[in-house]
Amino acid sequence: MSHADAPSPLPLSRRTLLQALAAGVAGSALLPRLAAADAAPRARLDRLGLQLYTVRAALAKDLEGTIAAVAAAGITELEFAGYYNKDAAWWRALMARHGLTAPATHEALPVTDEGWGAIVDRANAMGHAMVIVPYVGNEYRGSRAAWQRLAARLNTGAQRAKAAGLRFGYHNHDFEFAPVDGTTGFEILTTETDPKLVALELDLYWAVKAGQDPLAIFARWPGRVHCCHVKDAGPAPAREMRDVGAGTIDFRTILARGRAAGLQHWFIEHDNPADPIASVRASAAYLKAL
Repeated sequence: MSHADAPSPLPLSRRTLLQALAAGVAGSALLPRLAAADAAPRARLDRLGLQLYTVRAALAKDLEGTIAAVAAAGITELEFAGYYNKDAAWWRALMARHGLTAPATHEALPVTDEGWGAIVDRANAMGHAMVIVPYVGNEYRGSRAAWQRLAARLNTGAQRAKAAGLRFGYHNHDFEFAPVDGTTGFEILTTETDPKLVALELDLYWAVKAGQDPLAIFARWPGRVHCCHVKDAGPAPAREMRDVGAGTIDFRTILARGRAAGLQHWFIEHDNPADPIASVRASAAYLKAL
């Protein structure tokens, strides 16, 4: 899908400007945008996304009713995590009925690189613009060499996605930020994948739980955080997962700064909500009021 209508830059704090300078982006295309953003008015979010993993239990019982309830809550964009044995034509008709688009999908890292073909074909049939790898097992963690193997595989997947007319990304949890061989998995992935091909989907909850500052990540990787997951965290040390607006994360500032630095999609998510539809409604209501 086209992103020509992406939101204009929004105000950035002096702290974020200093972080950008410290990260070595002085003289890059980002700084003029940061400076110009100081005078720009704050704009309401013009669309709301949902990672469908949030409502997987409801979808398993009632696909059509759940999608209708999601749309009624104010969701306009979907990020898929499985298709429930329905083909692309069925899903596209259902989304059209409710005025929904699906700019992104989560796909597990295939066992071998031969598996990328089916993944990009499925994404194009659905009308997705971006394929995101959401999680990896222990074989790709725990050492520099393991993270480097993952980086190489992501580069290959990104090349296949580009050849199919798609964008490609990686979604973090907290384990990417754990120390490993004097660095972190996140640092290895971001430095050893092609920044022009491998975008980042920043999960704000998992980053905060790992002790990271999302604003520093935006500044460290300007233009690379293409989308994010929006879910809240309770106070330290537990940082339990909560509906958006029911915790401690400053989404108003983070989403404004992110949009100024190139963020284009924000997907509500809760991994284990007690009531999936109620969770979506509460999170959407909070974001619509920002």
